[in-house]
Amino acid sequence: MSTVISKLRHFSEQRQISHHHITRAASGLIFAAYFYKFGSPLVGQVVRKVQSKAVSLQERITGLDSFADEPDEQQQQSVDANHSGNRRTRGDRSLSTSSHKHRKNRDPREDYTQFGIRDGSFTDFFVDFVVKTLRQFQSITGIDVTFAIQLIKLIRIMVPGVRTLEVLLLILHTMALISRTFLSIFVANLEGQVVKYIVRRDVVNFTSMLSQWLLIAVPATFINSSIRFLENQLALAFRTRLVRYGYELYFRNQTYYSVSNLDGRLENPDHCLTDDLISFSQHCAHLYSSVTKPLLDLFLTTYTLLKMSKKMGSYGGSGQLIAAIAIMSTHGILRLVSPKFGSLVSEEARRKGFLRSVHARVITNAEEIAFYGGHQIELKIVQKAYKRLAQQMNVIYNQRWWYIMFEQFLMKYVWSAIGMINIALPVMTSSSCIKMDSSTNSRGDNNDDISERTQYMTTAKNILIAGGDAAERLMSSYKELIELTGYTKRVAKMFTVFEEVSQGKYKKVVTESIRRRGALNDHLKYGKDGSIETRGEIVEVDDHIELFEVPIITPNCDIIVPSLSLKITKQMHLLITGPNGCGKSSLFRMLAGLWPIFGGKLERPKTKDMFYIPQRPYMSLGTLRDQIIYPDSVEDMKRNGITDDDLIKILDLVELDYLVKSHEGLNRRSDWKDTLSGGEKQRIGTGRLYYHRPKFALLDECTSAVSIDVESKMYQTIKDYGISLVTITHRPSLWKFHTHLLQFDGVGGWRLEPLDTNARLSLREEKLKLEEQLEGVPKMQERLLKLCSILGEDSIRLINHKNGNSDEEHSTDSSTPKSEEATDASDSHSHASNESNFSDCFDH
Repeated sequence: MSTVISKLRHFSEQRQISHHHITRAASGLIFAAYFYKFGSPLVGQVVRKVQSKAVSLQERITGLDSFADEPDEQQQQSVDANHSGNRRTRGDRSLSTSSHKHRKNRDPREDYTQFGIRDGSFTDFFVDFVVKTLRQFQSITGIDVTFAIQLIKLIRIMVPGVRTLEVLLLILHTMALISRTFLSIFVANLEGQVVKYIVRRDVVNFTSMLSQWLLIAVPATFINSSIRFLENQLALAFRTRLVRYGYELYFRNQTYYSVSNLDGRLENPDHCLTDDLISFSQHCAHLYSSVTKPLLDLFLTTYTLLKMSKKMGSYGGSGQLIAAIAIMSTHGILRLVSPKFGSLVSEEARRKGFLRSVHARVITNAEEIAFYGGHQIELKIVQKAYKRLAQQMNVIYNQRWWYIMFEQFLMKYVWSAIGMINIALPVMTSSSCIKMDSSTNSRGDNNDDISERTQYMTTAKNILIAGGDAAERLMSSYKELIELTGYTKRVAKMFTVFEEVSQGKYKKVVTESIRRRGALNDHLKYGKDGSIETRGEIVEVDDHIELFEVPIITPNCDIIVPSLSLKITKQMHLLITGPNGCGKSSLFRMLAGLWPIFGGKLERPKTKDMFYIPQRPYMSLGTLRDQIIYPDSVEDMKRNGITDDDLIKILDLVELDYLVKSHEGLNRRSDWKDTLSGGEKQRIGTGRLYYHRPKFALLDECTSAVSIDVESKMYQTIKDYGISLVTITHRPSLWKFHTHLLQFDGVGGWRLEPLDTNARLSLREEKLKLEEQLEGVPKMQERLLKLCSILGEDSIRLINHKNGNSDEEHSTDSSTPKSEEATDASDSHSHASNESNFSDCFDH
């Protein structure tokens, strides 16, 4: 120890440093080492406790402590996906080894750039050239350019041409930003002159400068207000272009149905079309002003300061160089430590969309939930969805807290110190900076020199403040740019999915459990993405509907019927029956073009020649006239030569003529979904059929809430109009209106045959009688046993019945292999019977 002290003393004498300075430094180092060794665990423990308290306080603020801790595994899948973005398939399907392999085989760089406007103009050629160049740059450097390509294509949508309103708004906005920059420099110089004349006590010039200050305030306030106004108008114009493009895709080729039912990539299209487009357009408009004006401000402030330094007789370029190095260093440091705000904001937007969809689901199914009394379950689901959103928001707030603290330290205090250096260098190194010596300077000259330096410092201070604000906004714009990447990704994904779905390209994960549900026939194959390939062919014809070896497969890839072949002509009226889930409504969805054809060939008329009426007809917003002619408009109605009198006759045919007896008539407006009863809605649906008069009517339990007499009248009117019926119903009263029967057995089989109404009704009556008789057998047996016990006698019928049952069980147990052969023979006979009935039907 003495050797160390002697060496330190020798070092201090050699370097001419006081002994107490060396001693203090050594003591400080020793204390710091001991504190790090023994105090750091205690500090870490305190920090962890404070962090835990802060988290619990955040949960109290957001109310998360009153919610359930964690949802179970099944509900977790339906409430939210994990942070990494790997979304599981919902429902009772589990992710198995096959789906894991599917995720591995799937291209991880699905960039969602296959969208955009294509009009063959020069702009298209230029955009394609830029995109191709960026792709080549990515292949050479390995830098991901997906965001740049997505943003370029979105800008192409927002600004479709040079001679557009958006370009005019951009020009006006740019002019306002430039004017605001020059006004800032002018006001800074003006303020410096005001301070100079205050120091000189020059009342006349002070009054003149103050008058100019008040006069310049009028255009300055106008420009400031115009900048915000033009930014909002620009954001609205961008949003209008995006919404117009998105709506066009959303309502093209029934994409609004397919994107939610046939494709699994978008969870909440409504949220993407509303909130995401709003946020993206606002970020784009604000980012333009946040980048353009700060760059111009930095250039002009640097030039002005250099000019002022030379005027002071000093070469103050070193101050600007130090400022530039500080700005670039700050940018590099902040970029290095910046959290991934883009992915965080994107995840927050997704969770907001899911919370909104949960609320919408409760509103849509409010009556069913109320009947079941399921409010507690729905409350838990909503709370869990909100909890996940609040947790994500807390993650973002926590990341922003330390990042903004570090950002403010660099931008506010470090930059302020550099600004002081920037102001001080010209003053301290200028040739006019002389010593206050009364022998060489008079008092008047000294006052002039002080006022000039005061003017310089005031002007330079204001210009530096403006330049610092510009640099800070430029740094903050990087954070906004990161957030913009999240919104850009979501909007680009939405447009890409809309484009592909409108072209019939669907993507949905198929798990191993789904593959085991049914064997595929020879015409079906799984694609590389795990979904069944769509290989079916659809041909438009005029007067018939024909399916040739078409499988009925749901969007979840459940194979209901492996192969279906039938033909419906104009002279046929087909009745479809079968148990629930056998494929009746699924067949209608395929005929209407809602579901894809995975195999075989489908010949069907044009969409306008087929009209579908569901069990619960949709009631649109509008007048009573709009309900009858839906989906036509009033202009379409007039173009077809149909008048209001014709609509009143239609209402009379469905016995709804009382709806037009009010003074408003067909112009009556109401919330028809709640105003009309279930039977009235079904009659409105039938009235739409009378209005459109298609060749084929697809009726799915469309009169289940209508009385039998009115129902028979409506069906007879449909046949009188020459419309072919394709009906799903369980009412025997409608059998007489049909000529053929298509019956599904619920296990993939089907039978098509001519419908003999009288024979089928007699068989049904016999069935009901047998059911009624069999219902009384247990009661009769119970009474017989009671009488036997009272009389003390046995019943020969019961003894024979028991012996017969035991013999039958013994026979069944001993002949299992034989029964399997019989089953195979029965299946073969059933298939032959199907083919025979099908050929008989065609011959008929």
